[in-house]
Amino acid sequence: MGWNAECKFASTRLADQVRQALIAVGDGGFWGRGWRQGKQTALQFLPPGAAHNDFIFSVIAEEKGFVGSVVVLALYAVVLFSGIRIAGQARDRLGKMIAVGVVTLIFSHVFVNIGMNIRIVPVTGIPLPLLSYGGSSVLGSLIALGMLQNVYMYRKVY
Repeated sequence: MGWNAECKFASTRLADQVRQALIAVGDGGFWGRGWRQGKQTALQFLPPGAAHNDFIFSVIAEEKGFVGSVVVLALYAVVLFSGIRIAGQARDRLGKMIAVGVVTLIFSHVFVNIGMNIRIVPVTGIPLPLLSYGGSSVLGSLIALGMLQNVYMYRKVY
């Protein structure tokens, strides 16, 4: 009986975080509330431990609004399309596979993280590459982008 009540409490707490993240995304409006002016974060409706990790996109959407969210998505699109272009210019099959793998890794992390912020994907704890707080995530993303740069450096030159 105690375990069941604890499970219900944990699932309610997680559902509340997702609900507050969705409220934060919608609360930003077009231009956002301003730097450090987000109410969901300031009043700790988004818990401090989750706001800068799993729900960083909702904080950006609340503080910078729709415009800031589109800028973040556009920057990720530049990285992804550059990776696809690098894969097309790779010298050998290994280079193509490395480039496609890095692009797939970054795309899947971005899709899942933003998807869980807007409630189209369940919360899994996957960080937003290069934005979420955490040393191992940033280090892994930088290593992957370094491998992508290496493939670009040894590309075919026509």
